[in-house]
Amino acid sequence: MKRLRDHIRHKDRAARPQGILAAAFLATILCGTLLLWLPIASASGTSVPLDVALFSATSATCVTGLSVVDIGSTFSLFGQIVILLLVQIGGVGIMTVATFLLIMLGRRLSVRGESVLATSIGVEQSASLLALLRSTIGFALVIEGLGAAVLVWRHLAAGYPLRRAIGLGGFHAVSAFCNAGLSPLPDSMISLRHDNIYMATIIMLIVLGGIGFLVLHNLTHFRFWMRDRLRRGRITAHSRMVLQTTLGLILAGALVFGALEWNRGFADMPVREKLMGALFHSVSSRTAGFNAIPMSSFSEPSRVITMALMFIGGSPGSTAGGIKTTTFLVLVLTVIAMIRGSSATRYGVRAIPETIVRESIAIFLLSIGLVATIFTLLLLVENPPTGGNATMPLLFETVAAFGTAGLSLDCTPQLSLAGRLLIAMTMFIGRLGPLTVVLIIDSAGRSDHIHYPEEEVVVG
Repeated sequence: MKRLRDHIRHKDRAARPQGILAAAFLATILCGTLLLWLPIASASGTSVPLDVALFSATSATCVTGLSVVDIGSTFSLFGQIVILLLVQIGGVGIMTVATFLLIMLGRRLSVRGESVLATSIGVEQSASLLALLRSTIGFALVIEGLGAAVLVWRHLAAGYPLRRAIGLGGFHAVSAFCNAGLSPLPDSMISLRHDNIYMATIIMLIVLGGIGFLVLHNLTHFRFWMRDRLRRGRITAHSRMVLQTTLGLILAGALVFGALEWNRGFADMPVREKLMGALFHSVSSRTAGFNAIPMSSFSEPSRVITMALMFIGGSPGSTAGGIKTTTFLVLVLTVIAMIRGSSATRYGVRAIPETIVRESIAIFLLSIGLVATIFTLLLLVENPPTGGNATMPLLFETVAAFGTAGLSLDCTPQLSLAGRLLIAMTMFIGRLGPLTVVLIIDSAGRSDHIHYPEEEVVVG
């Protein structure tokens, strides 16, 4: 009997949506690795090292942006197309793309398929799931298409040939909307920072990709021009939390970076470029990772603030990583409730369920633990010199990998094989989310029906 229960429990665990989603990501990474390892994917005509192919495929699929090589000079057109496809699949969602193809073929979803799709998008299973799926694909195609058109126009205005302008514009549009931060240009966005229209377009793409498809779906179905509240619909608490937190982090980050770097990292730039540079870095830090100003020119306080923004990341159900904006806000609201002596965590006139508060605390602690563990392991395998500031690049690299942000202090190419594998694993966990990983390796959803007596303990 015990063997039968263990067998059923094992089957249930293997069929859980989190496991299927992780397996899909892993399979995509492995396929991408094999494609990038082919000689045709290399600009030199000879296969790149396997660890380079694996790291590049992981970074693209997990929409991180860290790279051990220069994409534009290392990979051929075929290789760059493979990377772009991996970014698109990893950004929009593997299960979303697969389900869309099934719908196009006229096949219906199974109950398990709907559960997997709901997990990948970040929503509860509901009757409107397929409508949300269609909106997700539609948003991705329309937003990336419009963004690409503007970027191609700006490249043409800068004197690029038509073919090159289309390639760069399309690549950057997809990479920005998917919050990947990858670029075929050797200096990322540094050579383009003088074009405010280009920078503003990239900012809009990053923000729209980072707020989540659930928020975009909610906003497009909110008929603000109607007086009838029932017909007008409403903006959900989730959408309000995402939009307010996103706006607050962007503005706060821009003000802090502007104040800290006005006469440092932005010293040789015109005032308009300084303002745009501060805004761009604030937006890009929270998982996109495009670089308009070299990170080496930033002061230590700005690097710490950048790591904090990378750790928070984007929003649930989006193309971004990190602990997510809603998790951050729930934690802040919980602390405020404790200071006020309130037993409930409130957002406006709504109480946040205790399960959400517990999940937020778990996500935060697991994320801190993951970053600390990977950073410690990197110190062991990389063995940086003692003294000075030699450990900061490794900590920065770890947080960037967890937050799926492509910013780096130029230490990615210098990583050893063990270091690259650790960063690749961190990117994978960061894209799935630490809580999802724990649910995958946890036992199959047992509920504890035994209630134990409570006893007070002293904390703090």
